[in-house]
Amino acid sequence: MTELMRSSSDAAVAKSQASQVPPNAPSANILVQCDFDGTVTLEDASFIMLDAFAAGEWRKINAEYEAGRITVGRFNSEAFSLVKANRQDLLKSIEGKVHIRPGFEDFAAYCRGNGLRLVIVSNGLDFYVEEILKGIGLPDIEFHASRAEFRDTGMNVTYVGPDGSALDDSFKEAYVKRFHDLGYRVVYVGNGSSDFKPARESDYVFATGTLLKVCRKASLGCSPFDDFRDVVRELDATLRLT
Repeated sequence: MTELMRSSSDAAVAKSQASQVPPNAPSANILVQCDFDGTVTLEDASFIMLDAFAAGEWRKINAEYEAGRITVGRFNSEAFSLVKANRQDLLKSIEGKVHIRPGFEDFAAYCRGNGLRLVIVSNGLDFYVEEILKGIGLPDIEFHASRAEFRDTGMNVTYVGPDGSALDDSFKEAYVKRFHDLGYRVVYVGNGSSDFKPARESDYVFATGTLLKVCRKASLGCSPFDDFRDVVRELDATLRLT
């Protein structure tokens, strides 16, 4: 039976131990928290928008974020304050440029059909996550992302945590904690460096791209994937739902 590796905040434990959901385990208390940009999609929609409309050197701000010198909240706030385009023009800028990772629709149907709660938690912006999901016929998927307000002086971007309080950082981690507090076992699916901390706090991890490299470097147990059909096969074999 294929194993689904369990993550742990203790790297030594994660390196030496692999766990799997017990045979015939109920799926009602399993939640899949999934990243969006670079995970559900192959491209980062926000970067395409910033390249098209930011009236300034937003990539320098991003470099500060990637180096860990500023928070994700400050990055998005400063970068999108340079954007004065409206919602319609921003959405038009990503038409034909953002592609869905193969198998996502099947993955969403699998979760729905097997009682797995699927929740997208993204550092991206709510309006384009909503539009992209609507465009692929999945408008009802639960998602949480930064809230975008359009102003003449530039966009205002804020993060609101699961308790309703404003956040500047650790948005994804806050949701993992909240879901654990609600009694869920959390399966995490992600691709980027910002996914490492929430993955470390989750029970099971599917990783691709940069997240996979970081997990391996940190000896954090994970299952690699290229497309969502890989995730479906692994979950299905592990949970023995068929």
